[in-house]
Amino acid sequence: MKRICVYCGSSSGSMPEYVQAARSLGKIIVENNLSLVYGGASVGLMGEVADSVLQEGGEAIGIITNSLIEKEVAHKNLTNLHVVDTLSERKTMMAELSDGFVALPGGYGTLDELFEILTLAQLGFHNKPCGVLNVNSYFDKLFEFIDTAVSEQFIKDIHRSIILIDENPDVLIKKFFGYKAPVVDKWINKNSK
Repeated sequence: MKRICVYCGSSSGSMPEYVQAARSLGKIIVENNLSLVYGGASVGLMGEVADSVLQEGGEAIGIITNSLIEKEVAHKNLTNLHVVDTLSERKTMMAELSDGFVALPGGYGTLDELFEILTLAQLGFHNKPCGVLNVNSYFDKLFEFIDTAVSEQFIKDIHRSIILIDENPDVLIKKFFGYKAPVVDKWINKNSK
């Protein structure tokens, strides 16, 4: 594993714990000799995690759209900044450059990125670890919903296990190094979990 993609908000959120978690995750990424891949912005949690990686001497790779460059939210001090035309291209490049994925708190964009990468893992398009840093119990209600989807047989138990969860960035990244993707044919035995 060489690069971790971080999905997170372009806002800092309402509590200082979110910023602290982004900074801690950046530090842990560098301590584990990993590079950061993220959405390329200088604002919110995105900027915090990138700044932390750079302050620790690590590599921060951003992927941003032309429209966001025009809005002047691009981080100007990254190791490398890729500029693409669409959000779909951005997500594809982030996935291609990364060996694992972590979601921090964020909004619609973060959830979109997280669920797309989980869906690709579920369908067997990649076997990379996907984790959620559950800062301040931010994702608890989302996990309740996912568990409901499991109990109602829309998600298999084994696919629920794709999501690695922790409140501590160091513990979460350590889980990545031991991760083994489940081997399942999604379309076999429709009635089983």
